[in-house]
Amino acid sequence: MNLSELIENCGMALRAVATHKLRSMLTLLGVVIGVFSIIVVMTAIRVLQDSIETSLSQFGKDVLVIQRNPAISFGGPEVWEKIKRRKRLTPDLGELIREKASLVKSVGMQNGLFSGEVTSPYGKTEPSFSLLSLTPDGFPAKTLSIVSGRALNSSDEENGRLVCVIGSKTAEALFPNSSPLGETIKMDGISYLVIGVLESKGAMLDNSQDSVVIIPLSTGMNRYGRSPWGLTILVQARSQETYNDAMEEVRGILRTARKVPPGEADDFEIFTNDSLIEQFRSITFAVRVGAALISSIALITAGIGIMNIMLVSVTERTREIGIRRAIGAKKRNIMTQFITEAIFLCQVGGIVGIALGIAGGNAAAYFFNVPPVVPVDWAIIGFLVCAAVGVIFGTYPAYKAAQLDPVEALRYE
Repeated sequence: MNLSELIENCGMALRAVATHKLRSMLTLLGVVIGVFSIIVVMTAIRVLQDSIETSLSQFGKDVLVIQRNPAISFGGPEVWEKIKRRKRLTPDLGELIREKASLVKSVGMQNGLFSGEVTSPYGKTEPSFSLLSLTPDGFPAKTLSIVSGRALNSSDEENGRLVCVIGSKTAEALFPNSSPLGETIKMDGISYLVIGVLESKGAMLDNSQDSVVIIPLSTGMNRYGRSPWGLTILVQARSQETYNDAMEEVRGILRTARKVPPGEADDFEIFTNDSLIEQFRSITFAVRVGAALISSIALITAGIGIMNIMLVSVTERTREIGIRRAIGAKKRNIMTQFITEAIFLCQVGGIVGIALGIAGGNAAAYFFNVPPVVPVDWAIIGFLVCAAVGVIFGTYPAYKAAQLDPVEALRYE
């Protein structure tokens, strides 16, 4: 089929759609719903995925994170009962890794204590600001940068000082018109001296990572005891080249210290940025597959509707087909005409469905206050799927039209 014939067929398809507007709209509705349902889900997942993957990269690329509990888990009651029986991680284990691991650059430790309201002489925060205790080596491991003042140091840790480093949002809420350095804030009835302010890290799913107060780990344990979530150990490898070896070295030290028998699974979790992202992608993969299956049902239904409409169109245009055959049109020209019309119908519905799906999916971006995305790959897949539906369900009506006897077609009233 040459270009002029393609243009002519597209023009005829457009006129056929314009002639029967209501019928065409009802036919397109199934395609729009099918394409919309998959594009809106894929766009929303892409929005969340980009936001979460950025947030999961809060640790340095050469950092191992060690916890008692898994970072992401969907196990049943039996799995969680087994996890709850695990021994807690302690600061002694962090010190042991620091002493024995030759491939480790630094070892930081943190405790997530609780969330609550923070006050100062100049204001107060929402009751959702987090109190976190951290050792000095935890700052580079968590890629925390100081914009004013200083980070916690070994002297603060060793002496259990009542000092803190606050997030940028905490600083804005408590000291809107002045510098927080050297000022005192109060949380849970305890006063802390502000010695530093962190660089902003943005939000994760509408939860600000800058709404935080960080105190020395020793201060947190002296004041509040053990964290209900357990200690987290942040191990920084010497280099990317020794990263995997450092992981195995740390695993061996922990298994020995915690007396895990050979052949049994670890009674602790070691994860990295990449492993967290991979787990998240495996979860969203199942959602994507489910959305694709549901959408395929809608598209098959829409395809059947298009086939019925095209069969009706063949009957209505029998005399037109006879005239075209009489003046020299070949069977392949008739088939091409009707298949082009079917593809045209599907593509119009696909364009509308893709546009609505991208807009609807990015509503999640607006809701969670994250950048919107345009899933170009899924938009292209949507176009290809619509073309395939047009070809598959338009072939039989096109074949039936092409097989009409020209003489009988001309006699048709």
